[in-house]
Amino acid sequence: KLNLTKKIGVLYSINYWQCTIVFCLALIFIRLIAVLLFFVWRIKHNKSDIMWFWTLSVVGDVWFGFSWLLNQLPKFNPVKTIPDMVALKRQYDLPDGTSTLPGIDVFVTTADPIDEPILYTMNCVLSILASDYPVDRCACYLSDDSGALIQYEALVETAKFATLWVPFCRKHCIEPRAPESYFELEAPLYTGSAPEDFKNDHSSVHREYDEFKEHLDSISSAISKRSDAYNSMKTEEGDAKATWMANGTQWPGSWIDTTEIHRKGHHAGIVKVVLGHSIRGHNLGSQASTNNLNFASTDVRLPMLVYISRGKNPSYDHNKKAGALNAQLRASALLSNAQFIINFDCDHYINNSQALRAAMCFMLDQRQGDSTAFVQFPQRFDNVDPSDRYGNHNRVFFDGTMLALNGLQGPSYLGTGCMFRRIALYGIDPPEWRHDNIVVDDKRFGSSIPFLESVSKAINQERSTIPPPISETLVAEMERVVSASHDKATGWGKGVGYIYDIATEDIVTGFRIHGQGWRSMYCTMERDAFCGIAPINLTERLHQIVRWSGGSLEMFFSLNNPLIGGRRIQALQRVSYLNMTVYPVTSLFILLYALSPVMWLIPDEVYIQRPFTKYVVFLLVIILMIHVIGWLEIKWAGVTWLDYWRNEQFFMIGSTSAYPAAVLHMVVNLLTKKGIHFRVTSKQTAADTNDKFADLYDMRWVPMLIPTTVVLIANVGAIGVAMGKTIVYMGAWTIAQKTHAALGLLFNVWIMVLLYPFALAIMGRWAKRPVILLVLLPVAFTI
Repeated sequence: KLNLTKKIGVLYSINYWQCTIVFCLALIFIRLIAVLLFFVWRIKHNKSDIMWFWTLSVVGDVWFGFSWLLNQLPKFNPVKTIPDMVALKRQYDLPDGTSTLPGIDVFVTTADPIDEPILYTMNCVLSILASDYPVDRCACYLSDDSGALIQYEALVETAKFATLWVPFCRKHCIEPRAPESYFELEAPLYTGSAPEDFKNDHSSVHREYDEFKEHLDSISSAISKRSDAYNSMKTEEGDAKATWMANGTQWPGSWIDTTEIHRKGHHAGIVKVVLGHSIRGHNLGSQASTNNLNFASTDVRLPMLVYISRGKNPSYDHNKKAGALNAQLRASALLSNAQFIINFDCDHYINNSQALRAAMCFMLDQRQGDSTAFVQFPQRFDNVDPSDRYGNHNRVFFDGTMLALNGLQGPSYLGTGCMFRRIALYGIDPPEWRHDNIVVDDKRFGSSIPFLESVSKAINQERSTIPPPISETLVAEMERVVSASHDKATGWGKGVGYIYDIATEDIVTGFRIHGQGWRSMYCTMERDAFCGIAPINLTERLHQIVRWSGGSLEMFFSLNNPLIGGRRIQALQRVSYLNMTVYPVTSLFILLYALSPVMWLIPDEVYIQRPFTKYVVFLLVIILMIHVIGWLEIKWAGVTWLDYWRNEQFFMIGSTSAYPAAVLHMVVNLLTKKGIHFRVTSKQTAADTNDKFADLYDMRWVPMLIPTTVVLIANVGAIGVAMGKTIVYMGAWTIAQKTHAALGLLFNVWIMVLLYPFALAIMGRWAKRPVILLVLLPVAFTI
């Protein structure tokens, strides 16, 4: 059999890891017993000064135990699997330089050229064009939801620069292959075969890249000047001012001076092939000759590149990112119809040129490849501050939870950096469940006859690496399938393609595919496969969390509920999805506990449970066991203590802000039927060119931050009042009372330590000197 992946680390080779897993399982069992004894003890000693608070705390503790169990059960069989690149190359790369690897269609989605800067998007495209995959078997599709001419003309400029950048990458084995990230490296490691040419080539390409960025910056003004000139000549007084393309035709998308049918959210569908298939000689004319670069022994061909802007109409729901991906899915089927698809957000780029081949190892592996619907890569970010103040890397989730799911049906789909099998997206069952006579009809897939034919070919795995010639008829049909109403009254967004009517289309789409019996795999590489831009501003980060967690709750209250949906999902896989949908509810009880220190402000002593000392000791033991188990998990996953600690801190911040806001949104949704509002996360940074992390210190107040602020003030006040009571009552308090005070203060200090990143956020630019907190906190305690 052709085995293209290797299992490593856990339960397969090293006795150390076997002992670690056994010890971890034993601790989980011991903690489970301890939690049960804790509940029994609390109920037997139901003595409290405030019984309603005691009741809520017991309910909260039961929920904490339940959610912890949901988080632990899917990890019972953690598996690390890595791609075997040597085996793939040996099997599919031929001696003459050609390859028999299957085709890949790469989707890039962007919604707004302001919130998602064009330079990021074009770097993403360049990294795809330069990836190490057969040129004639790769196509890149850029979906522009703004319908703006600036995106199309930027893509044309990118194609021109790619004729220099791509051969340069191939000749010198450049990593990463996004020029913005590459030229930021102080001393890039050279692994190419022409070191004598590298210095000259590097300086020439760097100079051309600087000119390329200047061209991108000038596109907007060039379009305005051109359009003004054409409008003055070709339009009568009183007519709407059109936006004109360089070839003298009107742009069919959004106009600078908008009209009813030429504005964002209302325009016709657009499909333009910027670079055709390499076999048809689409090369724009290499710039190497004008820069004295020698690419004689280098493949200068480029993959196919297509611009898509789906049609929009106020009468139809655009279905956000899921609708854009489905439009790309249909248009690509008519042109390249690749067997596999991988999608990226526009702020991500290929950081490891071998990434597409790595994913293919899982898809083509003869052990489980045919049953693998998608391969998910972890999300990595290269703009995060060194201390990762707001837990953007989230390695506990990506490197622990997701990787462990390889032992079940596999990880969930996480929105970007994921390779799909096309027929799995079409809603076709895996081989072991598939019927011989699959009906491909217009009620399910839409009325386009060429598209229906492409679906039949995809199901039968009729591969064609050469797309049909680009004709007006073909372009018109592609524009038809990306029109605003094409998927109305069909199966699109329900059982076909990416799922609609939910804020987190990624998790639900993965759930639907798993429910049909497919499996997925999680792929990690020594050099990260992809990198992106993360929102390092606290407010933007929390807005992102609200959308994710709110969408998760929406999933629980939908037909895709993990308890009832997905007829072929394994039991523990179902538990995993249940954990991913109900976790925001935990925040309500955390918020309750975090606000409890206000009891210090009451003159009399107030205890949530008596005897208080035993209660706190029980809590300390249970919490300590959680962290010991967590330590063993991060040792297995290769996560650092800093990553683990940042995860704990940001979970507390989110639990007092974003997660309760998501629960409130869900309540409003259930009452009013209005879903979570989709808000594109802004990737623009603060206008401080001298500080890469300037946005980190920009505090933007929003209502969801009020509970976190109250919690912080309550705990600061509780510590101050407790210190005051200690001074006043020191001679009168018994040893038990002093012990209780000390234990209570321990809880307050713990919450403040967890909220430390939030305290820095409040300080704004003063947070560049965290030592200021050592002055502010004593003053606050004293006040």
